[in-house]
Amino acid sequence: MVLRLLAALPFIGILLGVPFVNRVEPLILGMPLVLAWIVFWVVMSAVIMGLVYLLDPINRASAQSAEEARS
Repeated sequence: MVLRLLAALPFIGILLGVPFVNRVEPLILGMPLVLAWIVFWVVMSAVIMGLVYLLDPINRASAQSAEEARS
């Protein structure tokens, strides 16, 4: 359940957050706030999906079985 909520964060951040940051000012790294917001969530999507992959019990079980097979 927690992994599903974690995986939903990028969706929520991009779709529901954009109307609240739809401004040109302030500029962040030379980008308007709305563009910086979207870039932030694209990067965070990769980070969050990496965390979901690492925390997923199915992936941990398959990694352990693969390690046992090598031994």
